Amino acid sequence: MTALVVVIVLVALAFDYTNGFHDSANAIATSVSTRALTPRVALVMAAVANVVGALISTKVAATVGSGIISAPSGRRGLVIVLAGLIGAIAWNLGTWWWGLPSSSSHALIGGLVGAALAGSETVKWHGILQKVVVPMVISPLIGLLLGYVFMLAMLWLFRDANVHRANRGFRSAQVVSAAAMAFGHGTQDAQKTMGVIFLTLVVSGHASSHDSMPLWVILAAAAAISLGTYSGGWRIMRTVGRRIYALSPVSGFAAQTVASIVMLGTSQLGLPVSTTHVISTSIMGVGATRRLSAVRWGVAGNIVGAWIMTLPAAACVAGAVWLVLSPLGN
Repeated sequence: MTALVVVIVLVALAFDYTNGFHDSANAIATSVSTRALTPRVALVMAAVANVVGALISTKVAATVGSGIISAPSGRRGLVIVLAGLIGAIAWNLGTWWWGLPSSSSHALIGGLVGAALAGSETVKWHGILQKVVVPMVISPLIGLLLGYVFMLAMLWLFRDANVHRANRGFRSAQVVSAAAMAFGHGTQDAQKTMGVIFLTLVVSGHASSHDSMPLWVILAAAAAISLGTYSGGWRIMRTVGRRIYALSPVSGFAAQTVASIVMLGTSQLGLPVSTTHVISTSIMGVGATRRLSAVRWGVAGNIVGAWIMTLPAAACVAGAVWLVLSPLGN
């Protein structure tokens, strides 16, 4: 069984890596598109901030590790976790290929739920409703509304400023807001892989559910997502940074600042929300202050469609993987 645990840990870190390159656009697309940072500098900064964020809190990890499914002890529970991870990775790779900024977080949760259902195991629906579904709906709406209000405030405060001088200032400010966004990404997305690895250790008997998160798990998850972030996610970056709305330095700063606030707030509450959802809707809210037609709502509609499909699609893939791998759990 130890060999299976090692395989699952490696697959979990592979998911974390795909999460990094899939979601790296969240942290740096706006600052790259406005030329506040070069792509490589932005990626290095985002990778470092991801590590720091991953080391700060494990509240989201606790939610994913214990609040989504009840995996049985032994090989059967391990195969359920493995099937859930494979389902999440498959969805991540598919949406990355099509350049759609979907949620790695919800792909992971959908994968775990689909594998558990296929294996006739308990799904904690009440916890999922409270800590996944409700925040999944509310957090993008908050990002949209706050993005709109914050951008209006910026426009009013700097209404008499010299445009060129203001743009230089906001490009510099974007360095800080991009770092804050990457930090928030670390407090959210790296935590989910930590939670899955810890769940694996509990199911296999290598840890108790009351134990604290092992340091090696925190460091491994932080390193994997940072390496993924540094490798970049150029397909999705183009969608987030250019295709939703033509960002300027001030609008890029506003969108990143709002998204950072939402991400850090929800991570303190232990709510596993999607960085992708929040930054995308923040950009939409910022863009809507110019005029509604300034936002490319057709692109936004495709993104929302991917969001809606993420949970059930990852669940279906994970369920199919469970059917193939279930003999390993006997």
